[in-house]
Amino acid sequence: MKNIVYLFLLITQIFFAQSSFEKGNALYQKGQYQQAVDVYESILKEDKQQSAELYFNLGNSYYKLNKVAPSIYNYEKALVLKPHDPETLNNLKFAKKLTIDEIKEVPKVGFAKLIQNFTGIFDYNTWAIISIAIAFAFLLTFIGYYFSQLTLSKRIYFIGMFVLLIALLLSVSAGMSEKNHFDNDRPAIVFAELSEVRSEPQKSGSAIILLHEGAKVYVLETVGGWKKIELTDGTEGWMDASTIREVK
Repeated sequence: MKNIVYLFLLITQIFFAQSSFEKGNALYQKGQYQQAVDVYESILKEDKQQSAELYFNLGNSYYKLNKVAPSIYNYEKALVLKPHDPETLNNLKFAKKLTIDEIKEVPKVGFAKLIQNFTGIFDYNTWAIISIAIAFAFLLTFIGYYFSQLTLSKRIYFIGMFVLLIALLLSVSAGMSEKNHFDNDRPAIVFAELSEVRSEPQKSGSAIILLHEGAKVYVLETVGGWKKIELTDGTEGWMDASTIREVK
């Protein structure tokens, strides 16, 4: 009986969340962006629904209101749930044009760059699906090899098994690499209009650089009310934890 009640409550919750989501979309279409934001935020606050589409629409609403940090933050949240989405990436690019800071990105070089370029083609969930598909193809090839009576066919199946085994190892390794990167990557967005990156986790620490609203940083560790961050150009320092919001 309890399971039936829980199921009913879950279905009701999903129904009302979807209804609220559609209400927010209607408000956005009418140009009532702040009202749309209020509806979308209420969905998140009540934890009824979290989806890439919700964060994407919320980012669009904030963008229309010229609120830089919230728009970038929500686009980044959408990309966590739906990586490589072209529409979200495109809108994020436009939102970043509203930021003041121009932080260069130090690219990786050599073998590390090649590995990153390869594993970054897909997110870890997609790599997992690819691995399962290759494993299934390997199984079919093995069956073909086992039951084949012709020498030529056996050789072809054997070569196919070897190629698929290599592909399986590569896809599994790529998936594990992307999962590790996802777990250890802690992006955050600066929400304060102006924030100082300091040399030490205290206000008396010397200022290294000034960051403005919408800048993206990566959190390395937390000490009290301070977070050690790294910029894409390799600069490291400490920021007041209240001035940034972590994406994940």
